[in-house]
Amino acid sequence: MGSRRRARECALQMLFAADVAGTRGDELARMFWSELSDGDLEPGAQEFATRLAIGTLANLEEVDEKIRSRAEHWRISRMALVDRNVLRLAVYEFLYEPTPRTVTINEALEIARRFSTYEATQFINGILDAIKRDLDVELSEPESTIDETKDDQPIEDSESN
Repeated sequence: MGSRRRARECALQMLFAADVAGTRGDELARMFWSELSDGDLEPGAQEFATRLAIGTLANLEEVDEKIRSRAEHWRISRMALVDRNVLRLAVYEFLYEPTPRTVTINEALEIARRFSTYEATQFINGILDAIKRDLDVELSEPESTIDETKDDQPIEDSESN
């Protein structure tokens, strides 16, 4: 297993602990790395895991809103702990990390296969794919607006000059 996947798994475990125990921020990371982790993660991957977990918690409202917008008929509080935190982690990575979104989805699905159920992977895949499409559309809209603005500019007719 690659160090980034292992880092994502550690971040998931931190989010799970935050969900269960209510521990947040630096205290969460300190407690996880000193007491809960197996300690075999390289420093760069450890920093990545901590950034993912703390960043997800710091932006939880925005992350949960993205999930809520695509989790039809599902309240986040009613989702399985592992599933909602896999979703949160992936959506945070969509929004704040330079990782390609398809890589993020694949990583989330691999982690879900390890820590959740087969049905959960389908559920997670559907929601993440829909959020990815939404974000792709959001990114392409400003460009099309700029292009439309160019079309509104008067075109000089060389024959009339």
